[in-house]
Amino acid sequence: MGVIGCGYWGPQLIRNFHEILEGELIGVADRRPDRLDYVRSRYPRIGAFADHRDLLEADVDAVVVATPIHTHHALAREALLAGKHVLVEKPLAASVDEAADLIQLAEARCLTLMVGHTFLYNPAVRELRRIVQSGELGRVYYVDAARLNLGLFQRKMNVMWDLAPHDISILLHILDEAPIAVSADGRCFVQPDIEDVAYLNLEFASGINARIHLSWLDPAKVRRTTVVGDKRMVVYNDVSLGEKIRVFDKGINIPVTDNFGEFQLSYRQGDITIPNIDWQEPLRLECEQFLRSVRTGEPPLTDSRQGLTVVAIIEAASESMRNGSGMVKLSLPWQDVSAAERSSAPAIAGNGHGNGHTNGNGRSEAGQIPAGQIITETVAVT
Repeated sequence: MGVIGCGYWGPQLIRNFHEILEGELIGVADRRPDRLDYVRSRYPRIGAFADHRDLLEADVDAVVVATPIHTHHALAREALLAGKHVLVEKPLAASVDEAADLIQLAEARCLTLMVGHTFLYNPAVRELRRIVQSGELGRVYYVDAARLNLGLFQRKMNVMWDLAPHDISILLHILDEAPIAVSADGRCFVQPDIEDVAYLNLEFASGINARIHLSWLDPAKVRRTTVVGDKRMVVYNDVSLGEKIRVFDKGINIPVTDNFGEFQLSYRQGDITIPNIDWQEPLRLECEQFLRSVRTGEPPLTDSRQGLTVVAIIEAASESMRNGSGMVKLSLPWQDVSAAERSSAPAIAGNGHGNGHTNGNGRSEAGQIPAGQIITETVAVT
């Protein structure tokens, strides 16, 4: 194993891969001398490379790219061309074209290409998916997500590219469905031309609406997802230490009557259930999944096609933001593949353990996607 990038998130990846016995971390690459000094002081037996190309030429089977977003495509492409399996931190790339290029390259060489949507390995998010998919919420009306904090401000990307991959990947995972349209609105308060506050609206064919609030400019740290159904409601609060999931037996009962005088809504105030969650570090689970996929060929939970879906949604949201927040239709078409290839392709929300739902033809009901063109169309909103 090798890691490219030892900045904000790189040290956490280095720690995990250094501790996991199933793989051997032999090198870290970073341009900054102070970060290489950090590696040498903490991990004296691990090689420190000022040039990532020297790491790729070393005896490594797989690498992790933990660098700024605008470098993901070039570095991951070099690694794939060098015959390495690759884990790229979120998002997979800075555009749909870049992401599709990486997917085609990896598939042509039978290499694992995985994206670091770490929250999908969070046991609380897995429980949230189980609750939604079990039907105990009833018909889902809408989802509301908020990811707020004071910082960390970026200079080469806005808050949407920085934070939205987390919530979009969670939505795809728990709903088992890709959106059909997206709109976005953002504001630049601190830095010119870089939105530090954004709101995304996602529309799904099932009728579900999802809204995501993102901010680098909020006094409180918030990581919350609320799913409202016609039977129950659930709140996932990642900031909570002991009660990350709370299921509310609350709702509104609508009477069946033709008599307007008898029409009275009744409110149901039931119990609050807090599921017991066996906690494990999500990043450790992610790292273990990558090593397992490299060794066995098992499709990872956060595979490259799911990564492309997330990039496509953010790219469409960016188009909406540039064009007055109009709704942008999103189409995620399959490329022309054989029936055998189609039946073995991973679902965007599948986890490699049989949890992805299929329609009987081997295709995910959530909508699998090719490493091809993403079609968007801006439409007027009244």
